[in-house]
Amino acid sequence: MLVAVIVVVVLVALVVAWLIARRRTPDGVDSFRRQIDALSPEARRPTIDKIKPRDNGDDSPDAPDTPDAPDDER
Repeated sequence: MLVAVIVVVVLVALVVAWLIARRRTPDGVDSFRRQIDALSPEARRPTIDKIKPRDNGDDSPDAPDTPDAPDDER
């Protein structure tokens, strides 16, 4: 009976040690590189293309309203 308890305790300790080793903190350099890559122009391009106003010369309702002059001068 004592041998079974010792085996169970050793197995639990091994599983706990394996889980702790698996949950290592991320490498700071890798994290920094991922953040810098996310700031690159290539990574920002889809977002910029979505929010960039399109200047195609028509006054469609989807075009942003940018007044050039006060309303009484139009």
